[in-house]
Amino acid sequence: MSFLLVQQYLLQQSIIAETNLNLPIIIGAALIDSINPCAIGVLVFLLAYLLKTMKQPGMMLLHGLVYIFAVFLTYLAAGLLLLPIIQSLGNFSVVAYFVIAVLVILAGLIEIKDYFCYGKGISLNIGPAASKRIEMYVKKISNRLSTSFALGVFVALVELPCTGAVYLGILSLMALAGVEVSHIVLLVLYNIIFVLPLIVILWLFYGGVSAEAFEAWRKRHRGSMRLMTGLLLLLMGVWLILYVTV
Repeated sequence: MSFLLVQQYLLQQSIIAETNLNLPIIIGAALIDSINPCAIGVLVFLLAYLLKTMKQPGMMLLHGLVYIFAVFLTYLAAGLLLLPIIQSLGNFSVVAYFVIAVLVILAGLIEIKDYFCYGKGISLNIGPAASKRIEMYVKKISNRLSTSFALGVFVALVELPCTGAVYLGILSLMALAGVEVSHIVLLVLYNIIFVLPLIVILWLFYGGVSAEAFEAWRKRHRGSMRLMTGLLLLLMGVWLILYVTV
């Protein structure tokens, strides 16, 4: 009932865009984007290190929250910067949206490929150099919260090969309807949902769930995560093509 009331309110405030990019689609896309093996893997690695080095579990929780907040702000800032840029490209020619749609579909096919043969051939993963740098930065974290914040910003940027395709598709659909305050509200909602699983993992970690258990779960389900993301990307790519041609 409360969900229906929220959607009714957003409809009254013209939050639902002309592209039919409604609340369930935003929530669904954000949830699928959020259960990404890259994002989960980095957070588990960070928390495992903090648990070993921080004498007080509360400090681990605080550092984790600062890290997640930095990820949220970075993705939101990237969306706010890219949204008007994508719209300006589309104003010149619909070819720009076709190119974006093709990129989104190709990314979807790569993600689906990883369901059948994970990590073989081309994959949308964090690069080896970036992975080593993340490990180096994690080991430099002491009691300074600013270091955790900087790590969150860096990780959000290098994770874009893993999570950027879904975000690009959502931003393109928003841009098709024109950049408005309503889309900024949806963008904030999208990114809140995007970090929610990270908050849940942090809380479970704080409650005593081991890093080994999280890593085993991630490896067991990473293929399914890729499959869901890939199917979503295919749908978004086709949606973009149909929207600019009809």
